Amino acid sequence: MAQKKAHEVDRWLARPEQTYRIVLIYGPDRGLVSERAKRYATGTGLPLDDPFTVVRLEASEVEQQPGRLADEAQTVPMFSDQRLIWVKGAGNHKAFVADVTALNSNPPTDCTILIEAGDLKKGSSLRSAAERGASAMALPCYADDGRGVDAVIDEALGAAGLKISLEARQLLKANLGGDRLATRGELEKLALYCKGATEVTPEDIRSLIGDVAGLSTDEAVDAIISGRFQAFDSAFRRFVAAGNPPFLVLSATLRQVHALQIMRQAMDSQGVSASSAVAGARPPVFFSRRKTVETALGRWNSTALKNAADRLQAAILRTRQKPSLAVPLARQALLALTVEGARGRR
Repeated sequence: MAQKKAHEVDRWLARPEQTYRIVLIYGPDRGLVSERAKRYATGTGLPLDDPFTVVRLEASEVEQQPGRLADEAQTVPMFSDQRLIWVKGAGNHKAFVADVTALNSNPPTDCTILIEAGDLKKGSSLRSAAERGASAMALPCYADDGRGVDAVIDEALGAAGLKISLEARQLLKANLGGDRLATRGELEKLALYCKGATEVTPEDIRSLIGDVAGLSTDEAVDAIISGRFQAFDSAFRRFVAAGNPPFLVLSATLRQVHALQIMRQAMDSQGVSASSAVAGARPPVFFSRRKTVETALGRWNSTALKNAADRLQAAILRTRQKPSLAVPLARQALLALTVEGARGRR
């Protein structure tokens, strides 16, 4: 089976193996899929603006013309030793998958097929065709986690000769969504705004950065750990209505729970107060949220926080397994945690 885990993709793209003639790049983060596909295409060294060497197709075109992909792959290059067929918008199209399967069994020697696809479930026909074939490589692209976002921030701002303070980084990350291209667009705008300076400050973020995720997850997270039902429901509905994936709220809540676990452990093992635990937190808690976090530490004990983390991890898995039900599944899990937060007030 030729496939990479999400954290292995960038390393593979840095040194792609030429034995794989079909490269499938897929995932829910369309921006990241597009970015990595362009990176792979550029890495071939072929002139991307030459229509005889690089053939661009839409999967819907191939679906309407069974055998089109195979015909293109078998065409002899006229002006170079290799050709690239770049297919966008792929999914589990029956005729398209049949072409991919056939090419996997009898791969071309002078052509590479690069496929951009959306979120493909495990076991879906296109993903299986790539993963099971000896001549294909499947590369997943999921929304950036904390380390991924940090890497993109460092790369973009570093290229502009800018450093960023810890507080500014936290504020920036809280307002960056799950789409890689949108994130890069905001970072480019920030770098231009700060041109001539040496460091990005929190004031720069507040003055310029739009909320790429539509709305910050902080409002929903704070309502959950505080046990405020109406505030959570309102924040969650607005967040989802803005077109944001509910996964972002789940992951933000899980990060907050993990942070609370560390602070709660300090309270239990060292006997420090909630305010002292919050003051000593690393990374630091934003000043505007400190009171909320202090109050939450008084309501959630270590056992409750562990159970909350387990519930969130299970919810994240279920939303990935059943993306069509992601919103109700996420809301149900988060609402249950809000109930736990409310119980802590009694």
